[in-house]
Formats: sequence, structure tokens, C-alpha cells
Amino acid sequence: MLDKKALDVQVLHVAPLTSLADYLVIGSAESDRQTRAIADSVADVLARVGQRPLSLEGTTSGQWVLIDFGDVVAHVFRQDTRSHYALERLWSDARQIPVPGEASAPIAAAKGQMTQKATSQKMV
Repeated sequence: MLDKKALDVQVLHVAPLTSLADYLVIGSAESDRQTRAIADSVADVLARVGQRPLSLEGTTSGQWVLIDFGDVVAHVFRQDTRSHYALERLWSDARQIPVPGEASAPIAAAKGQMTQKATSQKMV
């Protein structure tokens, strides 16, 4: 998801709470087109390693795309739709799994570099 610039990607371990899936992967997009692109990318990447989705729903509207891989269900929302349905609140008892390479990490690093640069310029 991150390669297509998905926002606020979260992985929730829901296995102790339901038999529907072991993990939910939730991400946001800024437009219907980006939502579909993220969903297509997820399905394509996993298909290359032999994991085809059991179900793919919502690609027509692009507001909420659900990709069911059995043990893992991915939800890609347009931002406003995600806040409306608030799956994170629904599954608030689920353990959140850290996402390697989360989009906020590069932003934090860039902010740190900007602060360091500004500080060094003041010293000159």
C-alpha cells in the first residue's frame, strides 16, 4: 500500500476477536482513483507470489475497496469514507501491528533534517 502512497496504514490482529480473519489491513487514499490503484497494487503484488484474492469488492465506486485473502482482509478507503465507518474504533480491542516503512517515518526524518539545517544556519 505504501508504494502507492496510502495514508495511515494500520494492521490489526483480530484473530482472538473473530473467526472472519486473522488480520485486517486498513489504508486510506485521497481519491477514488488512488483507492483503486492501491487495491490493484495489493492484489497484483500478492498474485505474483501465488496469493490470489478470494473476493475483491468495491472497485466500481472506489470509495471502499475490500480485498479478502482469507486470513488477511485489506480495506482501502477514501479518507472521508474511512472516517465515516471507523473500522479502527469497531476493532479497538485488536492489537495493532507496527507497519515497517510507515509513511510517517520519512516525514519525521525530513522534519528532523529541516530542524537540524535551520539550527546550523543560525550558528553561522
